[in-house]
Amino acid sequence: MAMRWWLGLLLLTGVLALAAGAAQAHPHVWITAKSELIYAPDGSLTGVRHAWTFDDMFSTYALQGIETKTKGAYSREELAPLAQTNVESLKEFGFFTFARADGKKEKFQEPVDYFLEYKDAALTLHFILPLKTPMKPKELAVEVFDPAFFIDFKFADKDPVKLVAAPATCQMKFQRPNDGTANAQKLGEQNFLGGDNSNYGAMFANKITVECP
Repeated sequence: MAMRWWLGLLLLTGVLALAAGAAQAHPHVWITAKSELIYAPDGSLTGVRHAWTFDDMFSTYALQGIETKTKGAYSREELAPLAQTNVESLKEFGFFTFARADGKKEKFQEPVDYFLEYKDAALTLHFILPLKTPMKPKELAVEVFDPAFFIDFKFADKDPVKLVAAPATCQMKFQRPNDGTANAQKLGEQNFLGGDNSNYGAMFANKITVECP
């Protein structure tokens, strides 16, 4: 399946990067993302809903070998096995979603309501990450990124992040990664020379912060 190919290429890329030396980390898969923070009627945060659109090259590769009733069209049912493989494979990487509530690291449950959608020659993976424990944090921070920077997450230009049914007092801010190419290269060189590229992608994190007084 495509995601297994992705994981295999990820391992190969890591080995090559270490062998080649400094500043060799760069993305091989590009994702355009949208996210929603979901709140319950009592004002507690219950989870995060993601929609990740893969680049056309990866989408084309992922669709190879999938049989369809109509050529060039893919239904949710026909894409269901691939969607399952996607979410199961992403678990190893924490779904590239990292949350802190009032400074404490929070964990997510298994994804629910996941499916793949094919539109405009691209695949979009939809899924919800429920929090293990719904909460009402005063300060919430959610980051989306790949620590190895094998995947480049770029949030959509329009409506990248939404609060769904959040209390009226909650205020959300969204920060895209800074371009900072020179600083990234310098830090990357230090990390690789020191033998540590495990969190290189953190400097390219998309950051969502929500304050609920």
